[in-house]
Amino acid sequence: MPEETTTRVRPGGPRRPRTRRNGVTTQELMRERLIESRLTPNAISLTGFVLNVAAAVLIVERLFFLAGIAFIVGSVMDTLDGRYSRMSGKGTAFGAFLDSTLDRMEEGIVLIAVGAYFASRHNEVAAAATVAAVLGSLMVSYTRARAEALGVAGMAKVGLANRAVRVVILSAGLVFAKGASLGHFELLAPAVYVLAGLTAFTVIQRILYVRRQLNQSPRM
Repeated sequence: MPEETTTRVRPGGPRRPRTRRNGVTTQELMRERLIESRLTPNAISLTGFVLNVAAAVLIVERLFFLAGIAFIVGSVMDTLDGRYSRMSGKGTAFGAFLDSTLDRMEEGIVLIAVGAYFASRHNEVAAAATVAAVLGSLMVSYTRARAEALGVAGMAKVGLANRAVRVVILSAGLVFAKGASLGHFELLAPAVYVLAGLTAFTVIQRILYVRRQLNQSPRM
């Protein structure tokens, strides 16, 4: 049967036509295939976790370029599990909890490996900055979770060092670390310094935002 194309017009310009086959859109077909598959969002989350653990091991072995690639791919998996959960309809409350928990563990494991590397090189300043980055990353996540539990909305947009920004900074530091075979760069220590500073600043931003929002809300 030939495909028929439907076009819906919306204010501000035409919408792209959606291809239909037997009255079913491509998006609906994709969703049906995802539902029928055995892949689960939890499997994607666990795969991302394993890749981040592999990145930490590679850091200890000083294979920074490979560690950066593993960290990037693992972080991409972390973004895919949520989208897959929504598209396939296989998401569960426990899956969301597991995803958030593994995200925090992954970042901490990789940064701890970075800190161990600096400690082995007797770079106390960078090692201390890594500890600060670990604490800052955890507090960025905690302030959002606690604020949302108190009914404060919009926390995802507050502050500079959200999860995506932290991943980009640390990925650049790993890929362009000394000995990563991409030229004479040494960006791992600067990346950690930036992470420590940005996460601390973001925590302060979120504390002030929550204070302002709670002061504006009617008292119980």
